Amino acid sequence: MSKIQVMSETLANKIAAGEVVERVSSVVKELVENSIDAHAKSIKVELENSGLKSISVTDDGVGMDREDAKLSFSRHATSKLYKDDDLFFINTLGFRGEALPSIASVSKVRLKTSTGSVGTEIIIHGGKLISINDSDSRVGTTFVVEDLFYNTPARLKYLKSDTTELSSVIMYMEKLSLANPHIKFTLINNDKTIISTSGSNNLLKTIYELYGYSVSSNMMSINVNSEDYDINGYICKPSILKSNRNHMTTIVNGRIVKNTELNRAINDAYNTYKPDIKYPVVVLNINTDPTIIDVNIHPTKQDIKFSKLAELNELVNKSIKDALYKTLLVPKIEVKEINSNNEINIMKDIEKPIEYVINKDINKLNDEQIKLDFTNVSDINEIDSGYVDEKNIKFKKLELYPCGLVMGTYIVCENEDNMYLIDSHAAHERINYEKYLKSLSSEEISTIDLLIPITIELNPSDYTKFMERIDVLKNMGFSISEFGINTIMFSSHPTWLLNGYEKDSIERLVDLIINDYNVDRVKFNDSISKTLACKMSVKGNTRINMEQMQNIIDELVLCDNPYNCPHGRPTIITFTKYELEKMFKRIMN
Repeated sequence: MSKIQVMSETLANKIAAGEVVERVSSVVKELVENSIDAHAKSIKVELENSGLKSISVTDDGVGMDREDAKLSFSRHATSKLYKDDDLFFINTLGFRGEALPSIASVSKVRLKTSTGSVGTEIIIHGGKLISINDSDSRVGTTFVVEDLFYNTPARLKYLKSDTTELSSVIMYMEKLSLANPHIKFTLINNDKTIISTSGSNNLLKTIYELYGYSVSSNMMSINVNSEDYDINGYICKPSILKSNRNHMTTIVNGRIVKNTELNRAINDAYNTYKPDIKYPVVVLNINTDPTIIDVNIHPTKQDIKFSKLAELNELVNKSIKDALYKTLLVPKIEVKEINSNNEINIMKDIEKPIEYVINKDINKLNDEQIKLDFTNVSDINEIDSGYVDEKNIKFKKLELYPCGLVMGTYIVCENEDNMYLIDSHAAHERINYEKYLKSLSSEEISTIDLLIPITIELNPSDYTKFMERIDVLKNMGFSISEFGINTIMFSSHPTWLLNGYEKDSIERLVDLIINDYNVDRVKFNDSISKTLACKMSVKGNTRINMEQMQNIIDELVLCDNPYNCPHGRPTIITFTKYELEKMFKRIMN
């Protein structure tokens, strides 16, 4: 008797479900994407117990007739691909024909759908057809999934807690809403509405509906293109940062994707504008010819391959850097109140705006009271190739006069309009960082001989690593030679090393070469500049005189990025005269 047998369709679907249906959010993703492909304008997702008990997705799409409804549960049955060449021109979210049979094989399913005539109701339990009946003729589809993984205990055991599963669903529904601002999305769990978007086809308004005023009011528009890519969307100012990457949303030809290199390009663009442990809020729509991408890598269709990824990364990175550079990013301290007429007032924290609301019933406030205008989003910090760098020029022309030093760290200064606080260490660190970076990027190398050579002794393993990479420092202008066992000697160095700190600087460079060496010269130069700038700048709680304060101020306003230290902390904040007088009750309106 033959040992090899063709497995049953039910078993094959259960195996396929292991890739397509991992958790509750996987089911929601597949069903909602089907609704989007059906041209729905309104999609409602209703959960019981975070979807562990039931998941219901209702849309107003085109619906299906009885024959298509029955075929939709057959493996590899799809309305989106007809011939081999179609695989290279995919313009729908689904196309593999695996999701519905996979979901039906591990749950109890009820489908109600109609194209406008007599509707169809199909009930399937664990992949087995229970019944097919007529139903109402409402145009659209309702898909109900109950008792997920009830017949696969091993999979059921690995579902997470209600809170974790719900959080995953919310996160994906947020991204779907951002990718489709023209669709009205509603997410309800145990009769409580969690997400409700208007379907206004206004991305900035959708960001506001999902993330609130403090995020949406600090977004900058981006609109750039190249021969192969068109990119538009919004990026946040560095005052709005999150503790994880979940708020970095990339959408390619309408599909939410995860691409590590693309996310790295986005995050790297914020280099020196933020701490390494914080991440930006970004929503980018990337449109390109379907032939230069491949979405058929994994059944979930979230991973994607680009044939011209380097070009895309460069375009994304540069456009974000340009937007940040061309925007005035000095955080303002704003103090407001809610008066008896429920007019909102917000106090913004330096690193992360926080709303302090006197009236606890904030939910009663409407869009007009919050005064966030979505009617002309193109005027909100839009950045494109023709944008004039007016705001940064304005900042560079600031004339600031020091008044004193607070706590040995913060320089108090003023001009005719505002009062400013400058973190002396952060500002000096930014100044030194840009000086080091400029020197390292220069093709001209000036060196100076050491009167007394500097010797550094290493252990055998570190010595071996250093000697493998010694040319990196030699190419910077250091004269280095061997000096005994596991010992190296520096007899000259570039002129950009800070006078009096040569030995300390060289030791730090050697440590970087051994432990944090990066073959990417640009990134390595950045790492060197950060390290040296941090250690060679005036320390906090250090008394400096008025002349030193003025020097820091004058050099800061001339920096390419005067707003943050190389590690992303703010260097300067401002109090307007109006806000100061409001705080001291000199004005009451």
